[in-house]
Amino acid sequence: MRRRIVFLDVDGTILEHGSHVAPSTGPAIRAARAAGHLVYLSTGRSAADIHPRVAEIGFDGAVTNSGALVTSGDDVVVDRPLTPQATKRLLGALDGRGIHYFLQTRDGVYASDGMAELMRDYAAALDARAAAGEEVRPEDSLVGLAQRTFPGIDEADLSRIDKAVFVSDHEDGIEELREDLGDEFLVVPGSMPLPGGSNGEINERDTTKGSAIELLLQHLRIDPADAIAVGDSWNDVEMFGVCGVAVAMGNARPELKELADFVTTDVLDDGIANAFRRLGLV
Repeated sequence: MRRRIVFLDVDGTILEHGSHVAPSTGPAIRAARAAGHLVYLSTGRSAADIHPRVAEIGFDGAVTNSGALVTSGDDVVVDRPLTPQATKRLLGALDGRGIHYFLQTRDGVYASDGMAELMRDYAAALDARAAAGEEVRPEDSLVGLAQRTFPGIDEADLSRIDKAVFVSDHEDGIEELREDLGDEFLVVPGSMPLPGGSNGEINERDTTKGSAIELLLQHLRIDPADAIAVGDSWNDVEMFGVCGVAVAMGNARPELKELADFVTTDVLDDGIANAFRRLGLV
């Protein structure tokens, strides 16, 4: 049997942006692992912010914070936070533009004052919509993100920041930050339906899911041809480029579908299970 290694995005791939996982997803992942294949998470989320319904499935390891941290079993394979100088420049750009943001570390998520207030306003708007009888989709809840209380930026260890997630009230917020930060950083549109004119994620230029997967494959001595990437959004582009097979979810961005070897069904329409069956993993 050809042993494969699979990298699964979380939001929009395993987990709908709310808190829903297709009933077939967990059994398919566990069956693939029981058959001898390796299955890793590959997510923009912090290692400390994996939804319990995802974590309980069981994985061989994880690429988190969009490639800043990689674990395999109990081993830390990659740990590359921003340098203090890069963090200072990142915060200068965000604060200078008045953009709200989260900072992620391997251990948690920290909110700027403006982001915490924006999330509270978002929660109130969702409650008002529900009270008026309007439909509020599960993904709009963002796993209770709007109701959560996050520690402030002043509590974060600024020497260990991995990435930022931001929300700008400007439609051109992404372009503004790209202009301010230049080639040192990678600024990509966000995959989660956060409120605001524009939102996205910021990592150092060479810190991506793709570069992290390359380092992990070298560590495990696995040929990239035996690697499979499954995802739905912008921060999955680089991992599509390094894995032998790329699978886009049915709900993926059209641009990502064009890069995929094939497209499976939607996240809640047995997308993972159908992909695993087609690939012969189960």
